[in-house]
Amino acid sequence: MYLNLAVKDLQKSKAFFTALGFSFNKQFTNNDGACLVLGQNIYAMLLTEKFFKTFTAKQLAETGKTVECIICIDAESREAVDEIVKKAFEAGAGKHNDVQDHGWMYANGFEDLDGHLWEIAYMDANAAPQQV
Repeated sequence: MYLNLAVKDLQKSKAFFTALGFSFNKQFTNNDGACLVLGQNIYAMLLTEKFFKTFTAKQLAETGKTVECIICIDAESREAVDEIVKKAFEAGAGKHNDVQDHGWMYANGFEDLDGHLWEIAYMDANAAPQQV
């Protein structure tokens, strides 16, 4: 899966996500975009706004005013959720929401440098409520 996100300053965005512990696939990274590795076969293409606009005739979302989507990443533990969000705030992220603790599911989030909303979640499938 490749998620495409428009960014204002590619170098700042790369530094931000590197500070959170993520890496980039250098094979698909250049001056117009960077391939952020989110998981196995899951990537976010961080594309400069100018380059992003070559893929659509629509206007870009004003992420400071509107929401285009909320990107949720699975974490390995509650502690991992807290650690990633802490690193995001230290790297300049804005607050997105409060911690959500449903016992079997734990999540927190942030707003990245370009206003994209991210949630980091841990889910214990063994403790999840049973469907009836």
